Amino acid sequence: MNRRDSVLALLALGAPLRLMAQPSGTVFRIGFLGGGSPSTSRSNVEGFRQGMRDLGYVEGRNYILDFRWGEGRNDRLAELAAELAHANVNVIVTAGEPAIRAAKQATTTIPIVMGSVGDPVGAGFAASLARPGGNITGVSNLAAEMSGKWLQLLREADPRLSYVAVLWNPTNPTHHAFWKDAQTAARAMGIKVLGVEFSSPDEFESGFSAMALGRVDGLLVLPDPVTGSNRVKLAELMARNRLPGIALFRESAEAGFLLSYGVSAFDNHRRAAAYVDKILKGANPADLSIEQGTKFELVINLKTAKALGLTIPQSLLGRADDVIQ
Repeated sequence: MNRRDSVLALLALGAPLRLMAQPSGTVFRIGFLGGGSPSTSRSNVEGFRQGMRDLGYVEGRNYILDFRWGEGRNDRLAELAAELAHANVNVIVTAGEPAIRAAKQATTTIPIVMGSVGDPVGAGFAASLARPGGNITGVSNLAAEMSGKWLQLLREADPRLSYVAVLWNPTNPTHHAFWKDAQTAARAMGIKVLGVEFSSPDEFESGFSAMALGRVDGLLVLPDPVTGSNRVKLAELMARNRLPGIALFRESAEAGFLLSYGVSAFDNHRRAAAYVDKILKGANPADLSIEQGTKFELVINLKTAKALGLTIPQSLLGRADDVIQ
C-alpha cells in the first residue's frame, strides 16, 4: 500500500493522523504563564499555537490554553504560577527567567516547557542542556551572551557612539550575566557603559534623567517582563531624549527602538510545542535535551533612524531581516 492509500485508509477509519497515541476524547489543559501581557507576548502565543497546529492539535478540541499574565509585574508571577499548578494543568509553558523561576517554585511534578531563556543551566533550571534532569526543558535563546553583539550593532548604526547606558534589573538573576558581558565587550570596543537599574516601570523616568545627566549616546535595554511590557513607553522616552536603542525581540523595533536583534520569539515558541507534544505522549522532560534558538532576526526601524538624524549604513541594512519604513 502506498503512502496516499495509507492516509486515505486512516481517514476512512476516522483516525487522527498525528495524535493516534492520544486517548479518545482527551482534552489536555496547557498552562501558559506570561510575564507580560497578551499584546506584548503576541509572538509567543501565536508561535506556540502554530506549532500545535503543525502537530495536528486543534485548540478547543483536544487541548485548551489556560493563560496567566503578570502584566510586567514580576512580583505577581509566584501567585499566578501557583494558580496554574493548583489547576492541575498537564504542562506549563512559559518564558523568561522570572516566570520560569516562579513556575519552578510552584511545582516539581508538572512538566515546564521554556519558550525562551538566556542561560537555563546557569539559572539552575537544568543540570545540563543535554540532560536537564528535572521537570523543566525547552528552548534557550542564548541571550545572556549577546550584550557584545548588541553593542556592536548599535555602533554600526551610529559610528559616533561612545557612551551607552544599559537598562537592567538587578532582581533578575540573568541580568547580572548580561551586565558583566556588556562591560567586558564595551571595554574591548572602547565604549563607556553606564548601568541604570530598575525593578518597576516607575523608575524609568529617573533612569532616563540619569542617562541625560551622564550624556550617554545610546541605550541597551535588557529583556525582562517589565521592559517587555513597557516597550512603547521606553521607545517614547528614547525619542524624547534622542537616544538610539536596541533590544532582543523584534517587538521592540516595532515599538520604536532603532534596532532589535535576537532569536525569533515566534519560532522558539513554535518549537516549544514539539516538547509539549512529546510530554503529552509520555516523554519525561528530564530526558528531553534543551535546544538552542536557531532563527535570529535583525530588525531596523528607519522611521526612528530618520527622527534621530541617522543614516543607517547599507552594510547593516543589507543584513536586516526586516526594515520598518
